[in-house]
Amino acid sequence: MPEYTVTRLGLKGDGITEDDRFIPFALPGEVFEGHFEGGVFKGRRITDSPARVTPPCPHFGTCGGCALQHAADEFLAGWKVEAISRALQAQGLSAPFRSIATSPQQSRRRATFSARRTKKTTQIGFHKRGSADIFPLEQCHLLKPEIMAALPACHALAGLGASRKGEIKLSVTYSATGPDISVLEAKPLDGPLRARLATLANELALARLSWNDEQIADRARPVQPMGKANVLPPSGAFLQATLEGEATLIAAMQEAVSGAKRIADLFAGCGTFSLPLSEHAEVHAIEGEAEMLKALDTGWRFAQGLKTVTTETRDLFRRPLVPLELKRYDAVVIDPPRAGAKAQMEEIAASSLSLIGAVSCNPVSFARDAKILTDAGFTLDWVQPVDQFRWSGHVELAAKFSR
Repeated sequence: MPEYTVTRLGLKGDGITEDDRFIPFALPGEVFEGHFEGGVFKGRRITDSPARVTPPCPHFGTCGGCALQHAADEFLAGWKVEAISRALQAQGLSAPFRSIATSPQQSRRRATFSARRTKKTTQIGFHKRGSADIFPLEQCHLLKPEIMAALPACHALAGLGASRKGEIKLSVTYSATGPDISVLEAKPLDGPLRARLATLANELALARLSWNDEQIADRARPVQPMGKANVLPPSGAFLQATLEGEATLIAAMQEAVSGAKRIADLFAGCGTFSLPLSEHAEVHAIEGEAEMLKALDTGWRFAQGLKTVTTETRDLFRRPLVPLELKRYDAVVIDPPRAGAKAQMEEIAASSLSLIGAVSCNPVSFARDAKILTDAGFTLDWVQPVDQFRWSGHVELAAKFSR
């Protein structure tokens, strides 16, 4: 029987052999005996990696929510740091690395569940690994207990909005005042359904309920703390995945632009960085979604002890800030989507700015953009890896550039 040695780990948690074949749930250094049928490995593991551990969740391997519970935390931390380092090396870059900040178990404050109605009941959970079928969720080592406690409410909502023909999505966000739930791809609203949902939201003690992007109930404002401000994000709006990861990123940006009196916060969202930074500097927040900036502005206006925060709705991919505009600021904080911000980085590189705080959820696009800055005379002073997505291939980072 042929033997295969796993040489590295893929981003989806599969081991990759010397001849670039994939073996599920394999770790580097392990040897497998068997054969491949249609690209699928059939066989057994004959040696174990020292990094192999017993997965804490009994659902692991069936539920598609986690990919790497079979690997030790120390191994995963090193692997994620190495992923950032490799991306930088590919651009001819290096930097001092700080210790990775990994969010604890049961800390994820938002989740999007899939739901379907069956003949007698409802199914809610994540998709099974490599399947369109839903795995009914009973426990989860990733999500905050308050998210799991909202599952009965999700079942009740799915009973009203789902069908046996297709799935609906339920986005659940933790707030101190109760679950903030946004239901998408559900049955269209009519008068009776609207009334039943409003009653149900009250019975289930939901902080807020939205249905196909229309707000149904706002029983107890699900505000999110951002520095000294309390912000009410639009329903389903982006938030950092864990409070612990968010705190690490905020602290990194505060350090990166320390001393700056006027800061531009690019891709500002609802104010994750703008509002804490405004404790010591004036901030101009720029974001493409007007509703997110409205939430930011309202949070700032009702907070105490903050310096001036202004907002601007602008598509920074189509209309990046140019050097003449950037001249108004002492520093920039930038947190783009996964694609990065190539056009904006080129304008920053051509400007007179000398201080940049950067956040990224994609090491490859970050390294590409970092190369633009370093070619213009910036130094990549340090990198702070952040792991908010335990047991996945996802890694984030914060960094400081100066010149």
